[in-house]
Amino acid sequence: MMKMKILDRYIIRKFLGTFFFALGLIILIAIVFDISEKIDDFIEKEAPIKAIVFDYYLNFIPYFGNLFSPLFVFISVIFFTTRMANLTEIVAILSSGVSFKRLLLPYMIGATVITCISLYLNNYVIPHSNSTRIAFETKYIKNPFVYKNRHVHRQIAPSVFIYFDSYNNVDKIGYQFSMEKIENGKMISKLMSERIIWDSTKTKWKVENYFIRTIDGMKENIKSGYQIDTVLAFKPDEFNRRSNYIETMDSYQLKKYIDEETQRGSEEIPLYQVELYRRTSFPFATFILTLIGVSLSSKKVRGGIGMQIGLGILLSFTYIMFMQISQTFATNGNMSPLLAVWIPNIFFSIIALYLAKKAMQ
Repeated sequence: MMKMKILDRYIIRKFLGTFFFALGLIILIAIVFDISEKIDDFIEKEAPIKAIVFDYYLNFIPYFGNLFSPLFVFISVIFFTTRMANLTEIVAILSSGVSFKRLLLPYMIGATVITCISLYLNNYVIPHSNSTRIAFETKYIKNPFVYKNRHVHRQIAPSVFIYFDSYNNVDKIGYQFSMEKIENGKMISKLMSERIIWDSTKTKWKVENYFIRTIDGMKENIKSGYQIDTVLAFKPDEFNRRSNYIETMDSYQLKKYIDEETQRGSEEIPLYQVELYRRTSFPFATFILTLIGVSLSSKKVRGGIGMQIGLGILLSFTYIMFMQISQTFATNGNMSPLLAVWIPNIFFSIIALYLAKKAMQ
């Protein structure tokens, strides 16, 4: 038992040491390539060195590291386990009466450590670091955001619906605006306007060239005018956000935001739910890829470590591609967002269990 505890510590140390070393190395390489790609933007827009280091790259590290952590879990497991197999260390462990299931224990402990770190980063740390990183990118790297959607329909309150033919987020002007109030399937009132302009001094909307149609049973009243100031349940900031805005919210904020947008009848709810569920499902891939990695590399095979690492990279990228495809079905189709983000884990769990069963024979 004491001998196995020593082996447990040895495998856990090898696993975590190889993982963090490989991940740190790839992050350094990624930073070097990213600097070479963005150096012209930094110089052109006169980004301060302090902002580049602390606002951008310090927040780039957890984002990039967590994004590729499952891949490097896989590579790390295959790398050091294949070396152990080639040195007949695995054979010696199994020959001493230790079962393959027992051998998996230190690997699963290492995977648990990485999964817990990833869950915490995904749900709380990375969203806040993304906020600073994305703000830096908006200011110094990307072009100013332009809202390009046409024929915008939104629900801003339980019974209130608005429509824009188009919206200029730079000047904060909406064209061909209308607002309807519907109760029990019947329209109570409708406001139509040629354009609606945000007045930042009054923090109100100016509605120009408007008609207000009010319906009360069989009676109908129409009012028109050149301009009125009014408070509406939406602000220009809602039309000035890039699609990655939800990446800046921690999970508590994102759940609250989803509830608010659900009440408004937003069409983007599946996209928000995919982001929320992905923050949990993605870290759990660590267990699956660890099991696949151990199953593939615990026996000495022809081709050596290079072939097994190549196979590991292939399977990892297949997993990532599968994840992206299933998320697309959720956001653009009728698939449940929860099911979409967990399908890759379910599918690869079956592969992992099959490979583990073969490795036990």
